Amino acid sequence: MKIKKAVITAANRDQRHIPLQTIIDREGEPRTVLAMLLDELAAAGITSAAVVVSPGDDALYREAAGNSTVGLHFVIQAAPRGYGHAVLCAREFVEEDPFLLMVSDHLYVDDNPIMGCVRQLVEVAEQQACSVSAVQATHESKLPFFGAVGGQLYKSYSDLYQIDKVREKPTPTLAEQELMVPGLRQAHYLCFFGIHVLMPEVMGQLQERLDGMGADDTMNLSGSLDQLANRSQYLALEVSGQRYDLESRYGLLYAQLAVALHSRYRDEVLSGLVEMLAAPTRTKDQD
Repeated sequence: MKIKKAVITAANRDQRHIPLQTIIDREGEPRTVLAMLLDELAAAGITSAAVVVSPGDDALYREAAGNSTVGLHFVIQAAPRGYGHAVLCAREFVEEDPFLLMVSDHLYVDDNPIMGCVRQLVEVAEQQACSVSAVQATHESKLPFFGAVGGQLYKSYSDLYQIDKVREKPTPTLAEQELMVPGLRQAHYLCFFGIHVLMPEVMGQLQERLDGMGADDTMNLSGSLDQLANRSQYLALEVSGQRYDLESRYGLLYAQLAVALHSRYRDEVLSGLVEMLAAPTRTKDQD
């Protein structure tokens, strides 16, 4: 099994402009977030990607993609009906192929750019020939921001888990009852990282759910992933790297710092930060 297609969701009304923002990359060059995500895909051997956008946004995204080697297709989500619906909009593009799914409001930073987070996930999915989601051990205080999974270590692996449950943004109480994973630190759970490799069957499951909903209802993805865990082999990989949620407060700043500190300009950036922290600051009482 080879993963050659990807779907990037970018139609959420609160997130749609995040992939157009500029980050200074590891080489010290300005790049859009979208262009950096496409670089991750290309490094993992993915050759074509469908970007799910709101009506009228395709031209902006095409420009932001730059000179990517990944072939781009644009899919319009006409109405804001949720993350699961955005994924389903790309069904015609996916056809009967396994595909990588990526959110556009996260940036991924790994110590070894040759083996980036996307490539780690793709290689495991191709080896195991099944759906695999990237996860990261996350403190319970951040559960309101992520979907989470429960399960057990898979065979003799130390970073691969057999998923048996998926819950969308669970409360700490629910997570403690249903999502405890042996071996994790106390009050930590396996939360989604923002990238998945999924078999095409998930599109049929999404369509089933959509057919049973009202015209104005929204649909998340976690419900279909929970069904997936009950119907077929579905694994979670604890990837080596960090995710940065660009939608969070100062998220773009934290992501920029992380990229800079993993670049050849690390010492220069650290010196600047030390100078900034050492500089006197005026308080309200001094004004």
